Amino acid sequence: MNAIRSIPEFMGWLDSFGFDVGDYRISIYRALLIVAVGAGVLVSGWFINMFVKRMFRRMTRLDGAEQLLGEKLVGIVVWLGLILIGIDILGISLTALTVFSGAIGLAVGFGLQKTFGNLISGIILLMDRSIKPGDVIAVGDGTTRTFGQVNRIGIRAVSVITRDQIEYIIPNELLMTSQVENWSFSSRDVRIRVPVGVAYSSDIELVERLLLEAARELPRLRNLLEPTVWVTGFGPNAIDFEVQVWIDDPEVGIGDLRSDLLKLILKKFRANGVEIPFPQQDVHIRDWPPRSEGDS
Repeated sequence: MNAIRSIPEFMGWLDSFGFDVGDYRISIYRALLIVAVGAGVLVSGWFINMFVKRMFRRMTRLDGAEQLLGEKLVGIVVWLGLILIGIDILGISLTALTVFSGAIGLAVGFGLQKTFGNLISGIILLMDRSIKPGDVIAVGDGTTRTFGQVNRIGIRAVSVITRDQIEYIIPNELLMTSQVENWSFSSRDVRIRVPVGVAYSSDIELVERLLLEAARELPRLRNLLEPTVWVTGFGPNAIDFEVQVWIDDPEVGIGDLRSDLLKLILKKFRANGVEIPFPQQDVHIRDWPPRSEGDS
């Protein structure tokens, strides 16, 4: 009992090392209380969010995007509630915080504008389900083009992993304001176009048959939609064909598919005498300079 009675005395002793600012007391005790409450808020928030995450993972009737959206929304409510509870425990009047509302608004307007923009953009992406974890997307053009699978959608950014196992962190706001190719949004069936050129002396029907045979023999393309072959134009050195094949696993990538298809096409062309042309030019000399008397 003596130990219990000494606790208030010890707290009062710690509180004596400080000073008053208006109606508030600043002391060692208050500082330790703030640290304890802050740690309690962080630990409680972490455990509650882990519990919420597990609960949503068990809701199999929801897809991945809906589960993630529920986790984010509940997480925001949990953190907001814990912060308000912490403020109440510390005895801070919420009306006193209105003094700083102007400064906080200014900070949000300038320093945290992008952060809040990315937060809202992430929630919108999850709500309209335009981009979900597991989707295969392409962002950007030319050398800045990023192609990969969405790993996770966070509060600030989306994680995209490429076939080279490079993880790109793309801000949510960028995905909201720029054009994004989603290869698995409404369907996982994607058509791949592979251009092929043959010499003008080639038998077109034979070439078309060989291209279709090569496309049908690839294991990855079996049991999918039938491939097609188009003549797309007459180039300066070749007849231009285009092999169109379908895949249903865009997350695996298309580089190895193109390579395997082209190698098989080359093998069949060589076995059947189909020539793949190379650039060449014929030079016609209209006027040859006359030979001078000194030339032998």
